[in-house]
Amino acid sequence: MGMLDKDLMIELDEDGFLIDPQRWTEAVARRLAERDGIGELTEDHWKIIRTLRDHYLRTGAMPPEQHICHENHLDRHCVERLFGNSLREAWRVAGLPNPGEEAKAYMI
Repeated sequence: MGMLDKDLMIELDEDGFLIDPQRWTEAVARRLAERDGIGELTEDHWKIIRTLRDHYLRTGAMPPEQHICHENHLDRHCVERLFGNSLREAWRVAGLPNPGEEAKAYMI
């Protein structure tokens, strides 16, 4: 467990996921992206983040990766290109809860 930022008072679990996803804000996403070396979030990053959050909040599940890119009219490897080859990283920046060990194995 650790603290993302003293000013934001956001706690992370041992895998870097927000302990309380309700505390997510765009400022938190920017700080996570900065911390993890993604850099400044572009409009394409935000499209992915919003798609992940919307789908999860609506269904409680992770959308297929190709669906995320297709829905946003981006190339089929958009998540890998934007989030360092990792859906897991996109999920973390989107402030979604730790999906568990089995799901994380598929998110690499």
